[in-house]
Amino acid sequence: MKGDSAACGFRELSELAHEFEDVLSLENTVSAAAVPEIALRAADVFAGLLEAYRKGTKLPAIQSLRADIARLAGGSQRGTKKSSKKKSSKAAAKKALWSEYEQLAIARAAADGKRLQHIVVRIDPQCSMPIAGRQMIQLALAGLGDVLAIYPPEGSHDASLQVEAALASEKSAEQIVMKCSIPTIVLDVKVKSLRIEKSIDPQPVAITADTAAQAQALADIDSNRGENALADLALDVSSNLPTPPAEPVAGTPQVGGSDNLLRVDAERIDSVLNLVGELILAKSMLQQALLEFGQRFPKDTLRGKFADAMAFQGRVLNDLQHSVMKIRMVPVDQLFRRFPRIVRDVSIQCGKEVALSVRGGQTDLDKSILDAIFEPLTHLVRNAIGHGLETAEERIKSGKRPQGTLRLSAYHQGNQVVIEISDDGRGIQVEKVRQRALSNGLLTPAQAERLSEAETLELILQPGFSTAEEITELSGRGVGLDIVQSVLARLKGTVQIETAPGRGTTFRLRLPLTLAIIRALMFRVEQRLYALPLNAVAEIARTIEGDIHQVEHYDVLQLRNDVLPLLRLGSKPPSGPETARRKVFVLVIHSGERKFGVIVDGLEGEDELVIKALDDHSITTDLVSGASILGDGRVVLILNMIALMERFTRGRSDVHGSSMTGLLSGVVPVAAGSGQMAGEQGMGSAGGQV
Repeated sequence: MKGDSAACGFRELSELAHEFEDVLSLENTVSAAAVPEIALRAADVFAGLLEAYRKGTKLPAIQSLRADIARLAGGSQRGTKKSSKKKSSKAAAKKALWSEYEQLAIARAAADGKRLQHIVVRIDPQCSMPIAGRQMIQLALAGLGDVLAIYPPEGSHDASLQVEAALASEKSAEQIVMKCSIPTIVLDVKVKSLRIEKSIDPQPVAITADTAAQAQALADIDSNRGENALADLALDVSSNLPTPPAEPVAGTPQVGGSDNLLRVDAERIDSVLNLVGELILAKSMLQQALLEFGQRFPKDTLRGKFADAMAFQGRVLNDLQHSVMKIRMVPVDQLFRRFPRIVRDVSIQCGKEVALSVRGGQTDLDKSILDAIFEPLTHLVRNAIGHGLETAEERIKSGKRPQGTLRLSAYHQGNQVVIEISDDGRGIQVEKVRQRALSNGLLTPAQAERLSEAETLELILQPGFSTAEEITELSGRGVGLDIVQSVLARLKGTVQIETAPGRGTTFRLRLPLTLAIIRALMFRVEQRLYALPLNAVAEIARTIEGDIHQVEHYDVLQLRNDVLPLLRLGSKPPSGPETARRKVFVLVIHSGERKFGVIVDGLEGEDELVIKALDDHSITTDLVSGASILGDGRVVLILNMIALMERFTRGRSDVHGSSMTGLLSGVVPVAAGSGQMAGEQGMGSAGGQV
């Protein structure tokens, strides 16, 4: 940063980075605990400076930070600079200490008969950017041939003003000197032939450029380059180099496989995923056409060939879909590693001792979902520290350790990702939540009596709800946790809360692996087609209207040994003997600790649906989260499970007696033959609208 900012003309950033580097270089600092604080402040100021440079706005104030840096460095800085001068003078004279791998590469090149050169490039002490200068020298050497060994290695922050390299090149010494003589950076360049001498013993191999000079150089190797035993690995006749393998290796050795990595813009991946979705729609259409062909020509020999081709295409398309999905997946650790700083800042602000524990960082999740849940997770973490964890004094009185623990964990469960935020604090007082909801008018006394503990805890996710006694920067405004609910609803996820008084609270977020393509169960309600995510359906029960009873004006069904509350999506049929014998299906929905049933008229089976969002002009209810097109051209509406559960939990009396058709008035799926939805482009060429 120091060198690059100076090269770009960002003087303030370069000078501040240079001063901050002095703090990191201190060997004996009395107030070592202040270094992390200075480092975090410097990181914030660096980010502010870069943003100001980018937008051309006023630069943030840096005088206070510079004063603290100077005060922290103190008198030790002068001693450090003096010692660094002595070390740099030694570094200018010492020779490169090739690694065993680099020595092996040199031996292979010599065995192939390549011309080897030993290059020593000295950097001008007046150069203001020595690290950037070393990078330019390394680029110049790479353009002359194969760089077999180099010191300091690429990416090193060594303060050495000398670059040494072993180069396999047919260029002459004059050409190498001319190429490496960079004005204002390079002081001089020396080129010598590098020869390999083999001893009588076939194992040891010596690499020498000038034996007398090497002997003097080895005596000057600084102890800071490593342990004293490293001197035995230098360019010496007894380097004990292992015998090189028979097969030659061309070019510079590859380290870490970085050449196999490509950076791809997320929009390109989204475009490919959208095309995969179109292929899935086309597959559904072909399957429908094949079904109709088989019904019309059941004995035709082409039917089997078509079926085999469709099965092969389905397997390939399924593999393609999973491959594209994996490209979009990133480890949750990219999100979790942002929180140590947040936890540190909030704990200092609250005056609490907090330890952060992270598990499951390698769990993969869709990149778009990962970005969307950062703000909800931040609110939950801040809330856990501000509300859940006690101060050190309170924890000691309760028989706990003074330091509270906050845990972030992630793991896969089926086709979902579960992220948990838990603490070992005071827990949530359920009765206090119920009383605050009554006082805020969020509940009536009758509703409060019927709410279970899990349903009562979910009230803290409602807008405007807070149990804080006073307003602070962290709590008391009733803003924050409702964002968790709204974002999770948009992502088609759920929130589950578990608490134990005196032992802590856990927020469990369940998220889909991806939002683009889902496996869905399709059903009919009053001759209209709808779908639910298949992972939300625990089981399907078959019953008759006569087995559905009413308890306090609510529909219930006795399913085995449990009483299952029901949600009727359609209109309630008129009472009578024929109605009592009418068969219906009940979709048992399981979410966390809650379970309820959804009454539907008939089932259409399951299918893979490509979700297409509907704009506000196409839909006017929150009970529908999207739509898709089937193979025969029919449009199916995908119901929003979160909205259904909210209606069921907090307002069953409002849903009772109404129909899904009434709730979705004006939004009617089109008849067969439609292939495009209003507001969507590129889904097909057929007409139709929602």
